[in-house]
Amino acid sequence: MMPRGLVVGAPRSGSGKTTVTLALVAALRRRGLAIRAAKSGPDYIDPAFHAVASGAPVLNLDSWAMPPPLLAHLAHEAAVGASVLVVESAMGLFDGVAGPPGRSGAAADLAARLRLPVLLVLDVTGQSQTAAAVARGFAAHDPAVAVCGVVLNRVGSERHRLGATVAIEAAGLPVLGALPRDPSLSLPERHLGLVQAAEHPDLPDLLHRLADKAEQCLDLHAILRHAAPVDGPAAPVAALPPPGQCVALAADAAFGFIYAHLVQDWRRAGAEIVRFSPLADEPPPERCDVCWLPGGYPELHAARLAGAGRFMAGLARFAETRPVHGECGGHMVLGQGIEDAAGVRHAMAGLLGHETSFARRRLHLGYREATLLADAPIGAAGAVVRGHEFHYASTVDPGKDAPLATLRDAGGASLGGAGGRRGHVTGSFFHVIAAAA
Repeated sequence: MMPRGLVVGAPRSGSGKTTVTLALVAALRRRGLAIRAAKSGPDYIDPAFHAVASGAPVLNLDSWAMPPPLLAHLAHEAAVGASVLVVESAMGLFDGVAGPPGRSGAAADLAARLRLPVLLVLDVTGQSQTAAAVARGFAAHDPAVAVCGVVLNRVGSERHRLGATVAIEAAGLPVLGALPRDPSLSLPERHLGLVQAAEHPDLPDLLHRLADKAEQCLDLHAILRHAAPVDGPAAPVAALPPPGQCVALAADAAFGFIYAHLVQDWRRAGAEIVRFSPLADEPPPERCDVCWLPGGYPELHAARLAGAGRFMAGLARFAETRPVHGECGGHMVLGQGIEDAAGVRHAMAGLLGHETSFARRRLHLGYREATLLADAPIGAAGAVVRGHEFHYASTVDPGKDAPLATLRDAGGASLGGAGGRRGHVTGSFFHVIAAAA
């Protein structure tokens, strides 16, 4: 049976998209349907929740960072084996960057390209009939983006629900559910978004309660009727070649940010992925030919990492003969030290010369296009790759290493040199998503 899909979108972040997505996915899975989820844009945290709710791997779909053939391939991969694919939008539905049509990074690009209808989540806190004007605006904004219905979120009373529902349906859009205000259904947050799924011991109970709420408050049959067929197979396209034949991948609470499509590509190309835990004081396995330290939350575990003598010694030994690459948090660990939120400095690997601080916080956020200045696990010298930055750490001492790449933002403005390279070691705050088209 051909899978069907839809996009869960909203006017802004904080509207309740993740709550509605998890409730919908958990309820449909409870009914025995094979459910897959995907996330638009660059995001590591929400997909981990989607994976628990759906019981299946979750891919990211990004119209700015991924060339169209790769996006088509991954959209099909995301839906393989599913009855229903639910794609959660990042930010607001139409929020993206300036660029060619269909390459803005907005979830609306996906809805238009994949011809998937949008289930619009409206937080109606502080409004009632005015929600109809918002819904009408979204429905009319782009003829290529079809809003199939509305879910009201944070409804205060039956009177509140009825007022918004009557007005929205008079505007020509069906209201397919209404969730009440309920703080117990919210997910705790920290500086990069939601607290990670693996840190929620009560996550199964929360998903059970969300499924109950969806059964009570959403018209699941109507939502399924509006889902549209997902396009068939597209030619396989790799986002990034494997960095080696046997990849030592750091994986624990400090190093959790690696895109599933990259690992999938590497395995498809024949590479072996061997996970190890720096927090458990495990060194990169000697049999591997490259080590990858992904992003995560090393600033929350800096003291423990600083005391992980076997890991640090093994990492230095590995770097003498084989490539070691760090992204964002991994890059911080490759430096001289990390200053934690309390201002305490913790010595790190010292394989690159920079020093970072989480006490002197500043938000760095946005798409990035990197041109590599030397060979690295993310590509050969001269290669152009796309990705993003999202961190609060500040570089308090850049060190004297040669830069790994030159960066441009999504608008093409030069951001200068970035990252560092020394011997076999490379790193930067840049998270790679795919090779540029």
